[in-house]
Amino acid sequence: MNKKLVYFFANGVAEGNAEMRDILGGKGANLAEMTNLGIPVPPGFTISAEVCRYYYQHGRTYPEGLKEEVEQAMKRLEQVTGKGFGDPERPLLVSVRSGAAISMPGMMDTILNLGLNDETVKGLIKMTNNPRFAYDAYRRFLQMFGDTALGIARSKFENALEEMKKQKGVKMDIELDADDLKKLVEIYKKIYEEEGKKFPQDVYEQLWLAIDAVFGSWMSERAVKYREINNIREDEMLGTAVNVVAMVFGNMGERSGTGVAFTRNPNTGEKEVYGEFLQNAQGEDVVAGIRTPLPLAELKRLMPEVYEELMKIMDKLERHYRDMQDIEFTIEEGKLYMLQTRSGKRTSKAAIKIAVDMAKEGIITKEEAVLRVKPEDIERVLHPRFDEKARAKAKVIAKGLPASPGAATGVVIFDSKKAEEMGRSGEKVILVRPETSPEDVGGMAFAQGILTSRGGMTSHAAVVARGMGKPAVVGAETIEVKEEEGFFRVNDVLVKEGEWISIDGATGEVLLGKVDTIKPVGLEGEVAELLKWADEIRRLGVRANADIPRDAEVARKFGAEGIGLCRTEHMFFEADRIPKMRRMIVAKTKEDREKALNELLPLQKEDFKGLFRAMAGYPVTIRLIDPPLHEFLPHDDEQIEETARELGISPKELKDIVRSLSELNPMLGHRGCRLTITYPEIAIMQTKAIIGAAIELKKETGMDVIPEIMIPLVGHVNELAFLKKIIAEVADKMIEESGVKIEYKIGTMIEVPRACVTADEIAKEAEFFSFGTNDLTQMTFAFSRDDIGKFLPEYLEKGILEHDPFKTLDYDGVGALVEMGTKKGKQARPNLKVGVCGEHGGDPRSIHFFHKAGLDYVSCSPYRVPVARLAAAQAVLVHDKKAS
Repeated sequence: MNKKLVYFFANGVAEGNAEMRDILGGKGANLAEMTNLGIPVPPGFTISAEVCRYYYQHGRTYPEGLKEEVEQAMKRLEQVTGKGFGDPERPLLVSVRSGAAISMPGMMDTILNLGLNDETVKGLIKMTNNPRFAYDAYRRFLQMFGDTALGIARSKFENALEEMKKQKGVKMDIELDADDLKKLVEIYKKIYEEEGKKFPQDVYEQLWLAIDAVFGSWMSERAVKYREINNIREDEMLGTAVNVVAMVFGNMGERSGTGVAFTRNPNTGEKEVYGEFLQNAQGEDVVAGIRTPLPLAELKRLMPEVYEELMKIMDKLERHYRDMQDIEFTIEEGKLYMLQTRSGKRTSKAAIKIAVDMAKEGIITKEEAVLRVKPEDIERVLHPRFDEKARAKAKVIAKGLPASPGAATGVVIFDSKKAEEMGRSGEKVILVRPETSPEDVGGMAFAQGILTSRGGMTSHAAVVARGMGKPAVVGAETIEVKEEEGFFRVNDVLVKEGEWISIDGATGEVLLGKVDTIKPVGLEGEVAELLKWADEIRRLGVRANADIPRDAEVARKFGAEGIGLCRTEHMFFEADRIPKMRRMIVAKTKEDREKALNELLPLQKEDFKGLFRAMAGYPVTIRLIDPPLHEFLPHDDEQIEETARELGISPKELKDIVRSLSELNPMLGHRGCRLTITYPEIAIMQTKAIIGAAIELKKETGMDVIPEIMIPLVGHVNELAFLKKIIAEVADKMIEESGVKIEYKIGTMIEVPRACVTADEIAKEAEFFSFGTNDLTQMTFAFSRDDIGKFLPEYLEKGILEHDPFKTLDYDGVGALVEMGTKKGKQARPNLKVGVCGEHGGDPRSIHFFHKAGLDYVSCSPYRVPVARLAAAQAVLVHDKKAS
């Protein structure tokens, strides 16, 4: 731990800088940096985040010497400001704020106006000659301190404020006069007494209780949940720093105010200043969404000089930090102060546009632009939108501010905890609140979208929703939310909890009922441009898992370079095919089986032609039938009777067949290559369909066709050798007879641990490997994908596993097998093509592993192809740069 625990900043000189985020937290580091840049920042000091780590490691106690350093820093602050902490004549008031290395907006505690008591409030009146302002500051401090430091419910103070406004017949707190606020101060003190709490008149006692509260908030339920939702590991940060800063006041009158602004539009990414402010207010009023703020353009009209200075500072900050900035500012009687700057939370669309624009403007490089965009941003930008026909029929009941784009539909839920529970279980909910607070973060994370009746475009709901990529509509003021009664009302429309609504985060519209959504197809604009840059960087190829031509066409539009997995059995489940498949299964002789298979042959061939046509010269990997045959048969009595009639056999006979095919453990049973070894005629039919489709399409169009025939579930080289011989004989004969040149490959899906261990043997027969990491994970862990939900939540909660191994590859176990299989396979056959076609092929963290392991390509669902393209490029920039 550093000997220095407290870092001072004032008058253009700071003891820290932007590089010290780990020690000073993001807020403290940027306050120091702005001070060094000559930007007007109120003076103050930062208590190191290392103290937070010590605080939790030593039973919530502080390191030796901290008290003295804090008191010394406070004396320096008194000298700089010409005020005294606790001085009844010229009182120094401070804000006490949190600030971690990674931005966690609104998740930890803040206390403003600290240093007020019954004596210093009189001094504040003398200093400012403004009793209304002084008592407004005091009532705010009593509320924030009571809530944050002493645990008194915020609602008790809010209810008292509402009652006071009601008695006066006013709607806004700024309409209360000095006498009203003085009475409110006394009412607030009584709340302390009723709660059995003592309000400390000693200012240093206030300060240390506030510091305790800020450090304590690092482990608050909402902060822990936020880190969990955003995959921020505890060991990535020391904890939070504490910033003690001289107060500047936005609530001193019409020439004062406070605001939040972004150097670019956080919704669209457009290069335009975007923000809001409130006259005669303090910062919490803006982000809490209690009052609806004014657009920043109004500041230009009301205080043009302040506006011009703000614009210059924002431009300077963006160029200095080389990223879009989110700033907080206060105006005290016409003088501008910057309270914070940080890289702004933005929508996925904005993230991509800002990265591309900044690269074009020469602020960052193309490589930096590719690294700046998160893979989930690419996924979110392809978010669903409302189907126009369905939307036209829906009733628009309200309109608010379009805070975060995207279409969302779900049932109305007012309680965040309930929304989280329902969302976790897969139900679609829209969280509806008057305004959100940090305590709502769990519900927000698991809701489809967020709707608030109060708040602006920089309110908590708007900022957090944008960071999460959730559609949000805020400030829909015509909505009256009655959460305790379980409904909201808009004019004559009443919507109860549990009823469906839909929201459009791009227009701000709230629609009654469930509105169908559709996914976009294709890429354009900045997304396409960024992915083009990514393609120039990445080494891994990206293919798609697609079973039908429509999916293959979508995949190509998203940039897929082939099909890495076509599951042929999915083609057998169509209504016109399942009877033919069932006739094959119940056949008593090989001849009858072949007869049924011959009926399926032309259908499969047409399917494959569609896939080859969609891929237009890119490789298409087609897996032979994989699941056990009982999956194609009915199991309940009614369906058995109906199917038996269709097949011309008795229900008893069909029941006997179903019983004979059922297995104790189908996962390890008669499936994959075991099925086609038992019934080679299935492999022959599928080979004829694949090669026949390739021949016909080439004859018809001249198009190059690259079929890759994949044999599933191989664990022993002899299984592959047996089937390869049959397939090659059929394929070679068809090609020779057609007179058309077709290059095809025969390979295997590596999904059995033994195949990884003996990959060098298997590679002597296989021309390509494709890791089926779903089954490989299942067999390596001995976890059933169908049953893992019974215990996986416990495993994740108790830290036994860090990730769901079916979503993110288990590097140490399954990953070690993948590495072994790749290395052994390529040693035995240097030109062996190695890919992955399990769900992990579209997971960014797993893609980084596959890049390092030396695979040639990943294959994923069509809609994850753009994500994989970006992640593959980022793997090069992150890992190859480290290695060089």
